[in-house]
Amino acid sequence: MSSSTMPRPAQLKLHWQTLLRQLKVLWVSSLAILVISWPTLAIAAESSPTITKSNAAATATPEAAAKPQASVVSYFEQLSQMREAAFSATNSGDFATAEQVWSSLIEQLPENPALWSNRGNSRVSQGKYEAALTDFQKATELAPEAPDPYLNRGAAYEGLGQFEAAIAEYNHVLDIDSKDAAAYNNRGNAEAAIGQWDNALQDYRKASLLEREFVIARANVAMAEFELGNPDEALRDLRNVVRKYPTFADARAALTATLWSQGKAGEAESNWVSVIELDKHYKNLDWVKANRRWSPSMLKALESFLKLS
Repeated sequence: MSSSTMPRPAQLKLHWQTLLRQLKVLWVSSLAILVISWPTLAIAAESSPTITKSNAAATATPEAAAKPQASVVSYFEQLSQMREAAFSATNSGDFATAEQVWSSLIEQLPENPALWSNRGNSRVSQGKYEAALTDFQKATELAPEAPDPYLNRGAAYEGLGQFEAAIAEYNHVLDIDSKDAAAYNNRGNAEAAIGQWDNALQDYRKASLLEREFVIARANVAMAEFELGNPDEALRDLRNVVRKYPTFADARAALTATLWSQGKAGEAESNWVSVIELDKHYKNLDWVKANRRWSPSMLKALESFLKLS
């Protein structure tokens, strides 16, 4: 279940002066404010200090003023559409297309750290970890106080198997924001990967307490409890998770393995029917180990169930 480590879409602020400089647009208006559907991004235009008598007449007519404003509006509408296309591709699992769109946006707005971080996310999802690290490095240079690029870089380090480096990144996120639930959960994943299950359990619990609907963290608590030799607690927590989130295949599969290890064969087999309906991958132990990164004890329990059920 520790495969819940994943990057987080970056939503970072960009100063309007920087953006207008990149666009190379002179928008003369003392009151105009343009807000687009880009989270936390607002662009305000101030009056130009360089208006002279020779150009004052041109700027005074409504037609002349409307033309640059319309051009800017059209440009930002295009950017917003591209952004939505990138997230749509991500949601559909087309990470290569998402990477291409983020690259096009970076060409337009190279000083926007969110774009670099989000392209890094698309590369992590494709296993392009080294390239992703380059993107996250650029994002941290542009926005050193923003937590998202560090969290995302930790996910890339985990993909490379560099778990100590990942933990350092998550520590940095928590230095910035001590209540970042994703950072606690991801740090728990990295700690679990190097066998620090006591630390992992503490971090998973912290994440689940900070965000009560953080279902992956709650399931990870059960995974850690099972690995630490507390199957009764794991069983209780997994039942609670599955009761509230019946279509969460990973938790159902873990519940099946836990039930089987507790000698509850009938209930385990009944639960397994739902697992297979949700995701047939759980019949493949190699897939579970590589993609879900279950704990050794939970993998062994699932293997026992698959062999004997």
